Amino acid sequence: MKKTILFSLLSVFTTFASHADEGMWMLTDLKKQNAAVMYDLGLDISIDKVYSPDSISLKDAVVHFGGGCTGEVISPEGLVLTNHHCGYGYIQQHSSVEHDYLTDGFWAMTREQELPCEGLTVTYIDRILDVTDYVMEQLQKDEDPEGLNYLSPSYLSKVADRFAEQEKIHTDEFTVLELKPFYGANKYYLFVKTVYKDIRMVGAPPSSIGKFGADTDNWMWPRHCGDFSIFRIYADKDGKPAKYSADNVPLKVKKHIAINLKGVKEGDFTFVMGFPGRNWRYMISDEVEERMQTTNFMRDTVRGVRLRALNEEMQKDARTRIQYAAKYASSANYWKNAIGMNEGLVKLKVLNRKKEQQERLLEFGRETGNDAYREAYETIRKIVAKRHDAVYHQQAIYEALMLGTEFSNIPETAGLLKALQNGKKKEISEATEQLRNSSKKFFNKDYNPEVDRKVSRQLIALYARLVPAGQRISIFQLIDKKFQGNTDAFVDACFSQSVFSSPEALERFLKKPDAETLANDLMVQYASSVKKGYQATSDAMKAETNAYNRAHKTWVAGMLELKHKEKTPVYPDANSTLRLTYGKIGSYEPADGKEYLYYTTLKGVMEKEDPNNPEFVVPARLKELYEKKDFGPYAMPDGRMPICFATATDNTGGNSGSPVFNAKGELIGTGFDRNYEGLTGDIAYNPQLQRAAVVDIRYTLFIIDKYAGAGHLIKEMTIIR
Repeated sequence: MKKTILFSLLSVFTTFASHADEGMWMLTDLKKQNAAVMYDLGLDISIDKVYSPDSISLKDAVVHFGGGCTGEVISPEGLVLTNHHCGYGYIQQHSSVEHDYLTDGFWAMTREQELPCEGLTVTYIDRILDVTDYVMEQLQKDEDPEGLNYLSPSYLSKVADRFAEQEKIHTDEFTVLELKPFYGANKYYLFVKTVYKDIRMVGAPPSSIGKFGADTDNWMWPRHCGDFSIFRIYADKDGKPAKYSADNVPLKVKKHIAINLKGVKEGDFTFVMGFPGRNWRYMISDEVEERMQTTNFMRDTVRGVRLRALNEEMQKDARTRIQYAAKYASSANYWKNAIGMNEGLVKLKVLNRKKEQQERLLEFGRETGNDAYREAYETIRKIVAKRHDAVYHQQAIYEALMLGTEFSNIPETAGLLKALQNGKKKEISEATEQLRNSSKKFFNKDYNPEVDRKVSRQLIALYARLVPAGQRISIFQLIDKKFQGNTDAFVDACFSQSVFSSPEALERFLKKPDAETLANDLMVQYASSVKKGYQATSDAMKAETNAYNRAHKTWVAGMLELKHKEKTPVYPDANSTLRLTYGKIGSYEPADGKEYLYYTTLKGVMEKEDPNNPEFVVPARLKELYEKKDFGPYAMPDGRMPICFATATDNTGGNSGSPVFNAKGELIGTGFDRNYEGLTGDIAYNPQLQRAAVVDIRYTLFIIDKYAGAGHLIKEMTIIR
């Protein structure tokens, strides 16, 4: 049966006939699968200029920014354009009360003023190789006691190294390999990547522009934010990737994207390249319900409480606001996503669509005499029902205790405890110094113990309300016995008694450490309990997870065969690898009698202005430019200043910062969000409602040039007027 499925899949991957905007396409398949459709929709350049394995193409100007976003190279000297929210953590890291770049913005007027960003990487995809046959051969040869090699990252890493050795592909600290499974592990691709590690911040608008509308407008359309920031790639004097050095120079890139200022109109063809994070288009209806009741429920419930608590503290003083800006923004993003997704799944009757889809596959199996799909379907249903409570609990631990309570992430103390128990002075000295060094990362400039205490009081109490007493993590035995179940009293004791309650308390302990104090420390016990509790939920689901993965592989194989028969799109779920999606710019109707236009203008910013609401403050300089209509060459033909537009491409998280190209492969905008009505797109695409929100490149250049006075950056770019 497995051989029959694999043989059939090979035909699926070699033929295709469809006409749809839906899809996060592999670049390697464009010529074979998508080129004809893209030309029909309006593509006006050769597909080889979009992607070619043998020559320079647009692909070579699209980069993975920091591992979680996308960026595009827009100058010969390594300028990278991405979203403000993608660069937000680095803007925040460089900010202080004295230099508040979050509030005021930042613009390097010389190369010397460009700020190094510790830990930030920009990654190029050099080659994409279909290695399915090679991986299948290795899977047959290698010992696999649990039958899980086909999904194991560690195993696939070893296979990648073998392949590289066989094909003489050089790897080092900056040239790395990534081998990933696709289509439920029915196909494999190897990515050869170059990683640049000296990245510097060049420019960012104030948050009143980059985050205009903030949480209120997040995941919504229409939008009015200039969600962009600019960084630069540095290399050594030979143009090779290198760690930060004052001697490094801007990278002379092999490809940068030309920028088109002629604007957009309804019906224009667009395409997007980027690194979409995750989606789950091959879920059955039971899995969708599970997602709604566990992951989405916990994100909504827990993050709502956390965000309110953080906001109260951040409003008290500028230092705390800056400290927690990035943490707040990160938490808020998928809090609203979870709310909108659950609403949309119900409103758009996605469960019914999933049930219809899965019934078609079951019928297809009956017609072809293939019982494997029915068996896989029944297996998945049973597993989802069995693991529900463990998934629910795991998400409660993750959201409330691991993400929510920062002191759950205190440094590991097992090494020092063991050394103290052994009583060997050298080991104690080494372990003490190691803990002292690791604690510096915990007690960093963005950690505030008082904020952590107040937030933790609320979240540990919330966890106790969400999880029945008999199922809670082990620390609750201590809370019940020593604190009579009072979680607030427990948290207060942690922050008054623990050696990790402050850097000073830790230093006092490390000067004269002892095993009993460390073993009985409340924060140490709590952190250990959280980690063990989370691991216990994973262990409880291990058998189900393994069985699920095997059943899911068969189910996806069936869906691919069915889609091939129905001549509908065939593409893998997103997994943070480079993809292309295409569609047309367009307005849409979210409800009866309501229409949203495909573009927004600066007039909308002025209409939304509320000086008493920090989300809708408008900078004085921006108002001045608006009132004078001083838009330079960036205005629309009718004189208005464009800000954003919406296009019907199939985007998800990770596409943030993606370049949006016109039919000629020129940059017209930077993708930054989806609309609220399209949040179900991670599970089911809706071409009538799903839109990608894009910062119009004309607004980006207007802010750089007219608002910030950083015209020297414009001079680096290739502009088509």
